[in-house]
Amino acid sequence: MSEPAVLYEKKDGIATVTINRPESLNAMDAEVMEGLTNAWIDVRDDPAVIVAIVTGAGDKSFSSGGNLKTYIPQATEGTYRAKWDTVVPGMLRGFDLYKPVIAAVNGYCIAGGMELLCGTDIRVAAEHATFAVAEVRWGLFPGGGTTVRLPRQIPYCMAMELLLVGGNGGRVTAQEALNAGLVNKVVPLADLMPVAMDYAQRLKANGPLSLQAIKRSVLMTQGVPTELAYHIESQHSRVCFESDDAKEGLKAFAEKRSANFKGR
Repeated sequence: MSEPAVLYEKKDGIATVTINRPESLNAMDAEVMEGLTNAWIDVRDDPAVIVAIVTGAGDKSFSSGGNLKTYIPQATEGTYRAKWDTVVPGMLRGFDLYKPVIAAVNGYCIAGGMELLCGTDIRVAAEHATFAVAEVRWGLFPGGGTTVRLPRQIPYCMAMELLLVGGNGGRVTAQEALNAGLVNKVVPLADLMPVAMDYAQRLKANGPLSLQAIKRSVLMTQGVPTELAYHIESQHSRVCFESDDAKEGLKAFAEKRSANFKGR
């Protein structure tokens, strides 16, 4: 019996999602996309999950993108567009997940790997990681959200170099990604998952309603006129301030103890 294309584990409020195709540099095929989509749905719907970590199996690749031999050829079929809406949630595109997602980038982060990365919130990269948007090299389109998200997350001209030069010399190193703000930290490979888990533990200690409200407010106010953005922010702020968690947080502060949040 073959191993699952995506490994999914939950422990103490932290979900770990691992693309499990190391023999193909964690290239994405139909099974991987289905596994990712199912994992994100569970992260969203399980109230016990506070934060998620996504990574790739092995020590060479986070994901090298869509499998050009088995999966991407479907993109040339007339039926592919009808299938697209069922797979893009795997890329966290057009999918309402407001729980924090941490990426642990353990090597190549290319094409679909970058699409997935752009949907995460906090990113830790191993020192040997490299980043590229390779679709244009093969006459394809990075339609998993990268043309929208990448220019909003890093300087415009660097985003355009990645998007337009593609795999033809358009790769950046982990240090360059750090300098551009594409990742939060660069660490030795041995420290990658411990650092990602440390982030997860620190996030888990915060109010779960606040975590989701903050992420939701950030995503919903991007590109929105300022006054409307303030209105959206106020709505999310009100929900938090009126919650039992807010009362518990203030009580814990006064009593000099850790808060016992209930997510309500």
